[in-house]
Formats: sequence, C-alpha cells, structure tokens
Amino acid sequence: MKRLKILAIVGSLRKDSYNRQLAMLAKEIVGDRADFEILEYADVPLLNQDYETPPPEPVTRVREAVKAADGLWFFTPEYNHYFPGVLKNLIDWLSLPVGKSAPVIVKKPCAISGTTTGMHATACAQDHLVTLLSYLDADVMNKPRLTIPYILEQVDDQGRVVLTQSRKYLERQADAFLAFVQKRIECGLGGK
Repeated sequence: MKRLKILAIVGSLRKDSYNRQLAMLAKEIVGDRADFEILEYADVPLLNQDYETPPPEPVTRVREAVKAADGLWFFTPEYNHYFPGVLKNLIDWLSLPVGKSAPVIVKKPCAISGTTTGMHATACAQDHLVTLLSYLDADVMNKPRLTIPYILEQVDDQGRVVLTQSRKYLERQADAFLAFVQKRIECGLGGK
C-alpha cells in the first residue's frame, strides 16, 4: 500500500498560532501512518491578474505541494465568523487552472479542524470553508469535523496546546481522514 502524503494548511500565519500547534499535534497522532507536512505560504502574494501568468514562484511552489499531496487538512481560526483572508487568498490561487490542467484542488480530499479562544470555536469559519471547497470541486470529508472552543483551557503553563480534553476527537478525525483518503485512492477518486 502506498504511503499517504497529508499536507496541512494552517489558516493563521502566526508562528505559534493555536491552529499551527493543533496541526503539529495532528502530525504527532498520524505518526508513521503517513507523511505529514505543514504548507508554508506566507510569501504567496495577493492574487492579481497582472501576475497570474506566469505565476510567481511561491504560487508555483504551493501548487506543486498541493498537487503532490494525497489529502489536504485545513486548520483554521475564525476571524469575524469567517476563515482568514490569507487562507482565502491561497485557495483563490489554488482554484486557478495550471495551463491546460485543472486546478490542483479539484477532487483533492480535504478535512477541516480549528480552534479559538472563544466559545464558538470555528463552526462558522468551517461552514464557509466547506462551501468554498465544495464549489471548487474539492472532496470534503464533512464528518467528523473538529471545532475546539476555549483552547486556553487546554494549554500547559508555557501556553502550548496539549489538548487535555479534546485529544481523543483529534485522534478520531485523524483516523477517519486517513481512511477517507485511502478509500479515495483505492477508488481512483483522488485529485492527482
């Protein structure tokens, strides 16, 4: 069986964001069951048709990373009941065709998780993200999704996310997503 490649896309660019820490915990949980990498995309410019063709090097780099991945796992905060603009900008670049090829996000299996310091977690942001990804013909795993409210209740004395109460839910989502991606590959439905 082929070793899966999971690409994590964090909606916050902050180096120690809670969602980046959540992605790192997911990487730990996935362990040796798949290659797991976090996409670095802070250098991707704002989408501008003046620079669309040829695309800037950072855009080519992230498109290649997405194309090589078997599955995309989004970890997003919620800003004003929406996912962050940097994530929308990245997805806009990924939604464009590459030459005569379909956009790299088409048919790509996707999972969504997120955490915030407030009580609403990231449910609104995730719903908006599902709408956008579905419109772009990505293959979204709708269940289970993971929203973790009040993340500050699950950090250690250094402010590091430890998921004292929510780890089992992240473990369940990891198991479900790896199975989801594997099934898509076996059925020939993956987006490569």
